Amino acid sequence: MIKQLGNFFIVVFLGLQSLPASPDILVLVHGYLGNAASWERSGVSAVLHQNGWQRAGIATPAGMISTADIPAGNKLYTVELPSIAPIRVQADVLHTYLYGIQNTHPDEPLVLVGHSAGGVVARLLLIRHGLSNTKALVTIASPHLGTARAIEALDATDDPFPISMMKDFFAGEIYDVVRDSWGVLLDLTPAHPGSLLHWLNQQSHPDIQYISVLRPGPVGLGDELVPSFSQDMNNVQALAGKSVTHRLPLRHALQPADGIKLVEILQTL
Repeated sequence: MIKQLGNFFIVVFLGLQSLPASPDILVLVHGYLGNAASWERSGVSAVLHQNGWQRAGIATPAGMISTADIPAGNKLYTVELPSIAPIRVQADVLHTYLYGIQNTHPDEPLVLVGHSAGGVVARLLLIRHGLSNTKALVTIASPHLGTARAIEALDATDDPFPISMMKDFFAGEIYDVVRDSWGVLLDLTPAHPGSLLHWLNQQSHPDIQYISVLRPGPVGLGDELVPSFSQDMNNVQALAGKSVTHRLPLRHALQPADGIKLVEILQTL
């Protein structure tokens, strides 16, 4: 009898071990001057799809664009953010999107992936809104400590009239876009007292997994837009020693190799 009971409990235990884990929801957050399609154009979404992450929808200001049949397994969503707006505004918009996604999938944990400024947006969201049921934040080439390129862009468009009119005439649309981006560019300047990043980097962060995907650059200094040290969340005061790091020797823009790296990372979560 005792032996039979022992065998019964073994069978029950093995059965529980074999139960499928709750599927994850992957939310891809684009960066400055990007959009939801950035993940498709770069090939990242295709790589994820080929490895079991089924496209479930796109969150936009006009509402959620969902696939005809929401898959049962691991799913990925992309979001459409106002990327030239201040980081706080973007974080609040992202929170609205994620609130809707979580209501659709209440028992499925979230994994946030942010590229470039999108990683800072996602991190601010976690601080401002305390998103529940989030298991990890993965950032790719994100300027957590800021970037001097933001200062350069601000300086290049800080012109009085009529110089601004002349630059607008010769530089075209990009000049207007950068001038309209002053809010987000100020937020992405190197962290200093009074700045958003200085405040954010001192705040208590949720107890989740943090993964930094770094662009080391040809001499280890980073890519053409963000220094390598700024991309590493271990250099954030509140997260020192808490982030796993991965290095991909690529340019700043998203590439299919980022999808391959994400698949590798997601298998460890």
